[in-house]
Amino acid sequence: MCGIIGYIGQKEVVPVLIDGLRQLEYRGYDSAGIALVQKGQIEVRRSAGKLVRLEEVIHAHP
Repeated sequence: MCGIIGYIGQKEVVPVLIDGLRQLEYRGYDSAGIALVQKGQIEVRRSAGKLVRLEEVIHAHP
């Protein structure tokens, strides 16, 4: 099972996506990830485990 969330707007995107994923976290997913378009390229950050692990990956590789 998966949960997909998206955002287009003026706010900083990563906190919006993390908050959306956090609202889906109760479903018990075993991994999470985000994809962003940066300078015309798709940047992907993903991790296994809880959402906090994805946040650590994002902070280590912004």
